Parts: sequence; C-alpha cells; structure tokens
Amino acid sequence: MESKYSIPLSELIAEFSLEELYMPTSPKEIKISSPEVSRPGLALSGFVEVFEPFRIQIIGKAEHRYLSGLSSEQRVKRINEFFKLKPVAVVITSNITVYELMLEAARNEGIPLLRTEDRTSPFMASLIASLNTSLAPRITRHGVLVEVYGEGVLILGDSGIGKSETAIELVKRGHRLIADDAVEIKRVSSKTLVGTAPDLIRYYIELRGIGIVDVRRLFGMGAVKATERIDLVIKLENWQPGKAYDRFGLDEEVEDILGIGIPALTIPVHHGRNLAVVLEIAAMNNRQKKMGYNTAEEFNQRLMEQIESEES
Repeated sequence: MESKYSIPLSELIAEFSLEELYMPTSPKEIKISSPEVSRPGLALSGFVEVFEPFRIQIIGKAEHRYLSGLSSEQRVKRINEFFKLKPVAVVITSNITVYELMLEAARNEGIPLLRTEDRTSPFMASLIASLNTSLAPRITRHGVLVEVYGEGVLILGDSGIGKSETAIELVKRGHRLIADDAVEIKRVSSKTLVGTAPDLIRYYIELRGIGIVDVRRLFGMGAVKATERIDLVIKLENWQPGKAYDRFGLDEEVEDILGIGIPALTIPVHHGRNLAVVLEIAAMNNRQKKMGYNTAEEFNQRLMEQIESEES
C-alpha cells in the first residue's frame, strides 16, 4: 500500500545505521512511500505476480540459505530476475556476506543495496513502526497538546478562550507542552493518534500581551516533549447560561479524528474557574477509566440502589 506521503531513504539509513553496499544516487533523492515491507522469498523462487516494488525488500538468513542451495546458474538467474523487478531498496540483515553477483545485479539495475547487523524479525518490526509513523495519514488542528499525568490531552476551542494560558499553568505545575496553536496529528495505527508541533513553532507558546515564549528555555527540557499519544480531547467553550452541562460524567462524548474516536469532554469557561486543575482531574479520571474504574457509573449504581431500597 503506497502512501501519499514519502520520506527520503537517507532518513532510514541514519535512523538504523544501515551500511551502504551500493547506492545508485544520493539517498536523499530516493523516496520511500510505503509503510509496508516484504521478505522476497516467493519472488526469489520465481513467483512475481503479486510483487510490489514500492516496498523495501528484506533478505535474511532464510532467503540467503535458499539461494545457497541453488546451482550457480539458478542462483544467478533468480537474483538477476529479482533485481529486474526494480524494488525501491533491498536490505540484507544479520550482517550476511553478500554475493558478488547480487552487488553486480544491484549496480546493473540501479537498486539501493543496504546491510544491517540486526536480526531480521526485530529489524522488520522496528522498520515498520518507523515507517508507520513517518508515512501516517495526518491533519493539523488548531489547538494545544499537553501531557498531563502521562495522558496526552488535546485542548480545542475558539481563539482567545484561554488554551495557551491553561497550557502554561499546567507546565508550571510540572506537566509538559507538546504543541501550541497548531497540532500535527498522525494516525500511526488503527487505534492510535500521535500529536507533535510543526518544526517552526516547536516548544514555543503565544501569550497575548506578552508575545512568543520559549517554554524549553524558561522552564527547562523537562517541561517539553516532542510527541505524545492523544488520549483525551478537551473542548473549551464560553459558559452559556441555561445550557445543560454534564454534571455526573455519564455522557460518553467522542471526538472523531482521522476515523478514530477519542474520549472528549466539553468544559465551560467562566471567570473564577481554575482550568489547569480541571484538566488535571479530567486526565486522572480518564486514566482511571482506562484502568477499568468509572466513578460516574459507580456513583450512579449506588444512587439507584439507594432509590430501590427506599421504594421497597
């Protein structure tokens, strides 16, 4: 599956310390667009009907042993046919000694050939995780992302409602800032969203009347974080007299982001409310729910039991 996003091969080479056995051009110019990788056992055996050249191909001990068991003529034929399929890149794992004819085939077809000391399975797992993050579907939302007691809290609301001020108060209370004003959100799996800040404004926060503040320099490295999973959405809105706000916590609100439903709360804002404390309680309560304890449901059950006992 190709993604509409891509990353240069040079980033993967740097991240995984890959040895460049052959590189037809600068790895910065070679784009990787698929989060999926393949072990080309079937392709090396001659079955190529479902071969997907945009995937990185991983050759490990099993593929190497298969090639070693072939006759010299068959080995040359299989390797040449494989590289003629034009895979985007080939990685040899476990520091396996590479056949000279494989290097020659890579040169002839202009295919990047790389090698790693890592074993096949852990390398593939790490590579897939990295590609899923780098090539994930993404959107940018206007808001603030903070980590509160280990929970990633995305704060949404109209401009001027107090999102940045609340974030600064949370940082002063020992929590961490991930992004202010613009939050880049990636869907890294079917259940997980990860947020970060655009490079230009990372670790900065805007406070009206003061200007741009560098949180990292004011509060130290412990006050910021590059990325965080989004566990809870807090929607701030001006207090509307007469509107019925949830007072028990029984209503389950969900915010859909990139097809994933994230637990959400709507918090009314008015003078005198300490939003930082409210968000701390919301984060801890959300953590409790994930651990199987729901205060609202327990209170409701006790209330119903009391009503039933009074009626009987």
